[in-house]
Amino acid sequence: MIQSDIDEIQLALSDYVLTITLNRPAKLNSVTQEMSDALVKAVEWANDATEVRTIVLTGAGERAFCAGSDIRGLDKYATPWDFRNRPDYCDAIRGIRKPVIAAINGYAFGGGLETAMSCDIRIASSTASFAAPEIKLGWIGGGGMSAFLTRSIGQSNAALMLMTGDPIDAERALQWGLVSEITEPGALLARATEYAATIASRPPIAAETAKANLRAAVNMPLEQAIKYERDLQTICFATEDATEGRRAFAEKRPGVYNRK
Repeated sequence: MIQSDIDEIQLALSDYVLTITLNRPAKLNSVTQEMSDALVKAVEWANDATEVRTIVLTGAGERAFCAGSDIRGLDKYATPWDFRNRPDYCDAIRGIRKPVIAAINGYAFGGGLETAMSCDIRIASSTASFAAPEIKLGWIGGGGMSAFLTRSIGQSNAALMLMTGDPIDAERALQWGLVSEITEPGALLARATEYAATIASRPPIAAETAKANLRAAVNMPLEQAIKYERDLQTICFATEDATEGRRAFAEKRPGVYNRK
């Protein structure tokens, strides 16, 4: 089990579920470059670790999932180009090959919203809120904000969030399709972990392939996407895990999967 180099990123592994916690609650879990670097390292390990099958991403405390980048740290970059090419936490989360569930326990603003949208499944506390506030400071998001919002909630709703910078609450996020479910605050992490454990019980190659296929479905024309899906299905069908799945079904028992 890898250990984070800094206290602001906490890692906990149990029964194939890795929980990553942004641990800077006094600053609304806003992300520093050091935190980004630690996330990149954690993701690189998790992608290759057989003991990790799903990931839950959340923020410490009750106020915030993540309020985006620490604004006070942005002036340290010598040029805008240096800022453009920094190791980015949204890129790190988007680079995870395994299923990721965001447990959104408060503010998901700016880069925090982009981070949540970089996850595959989003579960929100009833106290959560969501915003793309960069326009209020003179810029726009750069971690996929426009692309993710347009795909998640439609062009008009995305424009409303991007051009006003004002937040929406959890109920509206659910109505618009930005999140899948709302829970009471105290039940959030348990609910996200429950979903993660269910996914972790599935054959891991198939789960990772499903994630890759979903991404392809968004970006490919229909006929090409269906062909790609069939190719991925064939690859999965050839695995030992698929053989075990069929055998377990016939024998009416849970499957035992080894990512082979």
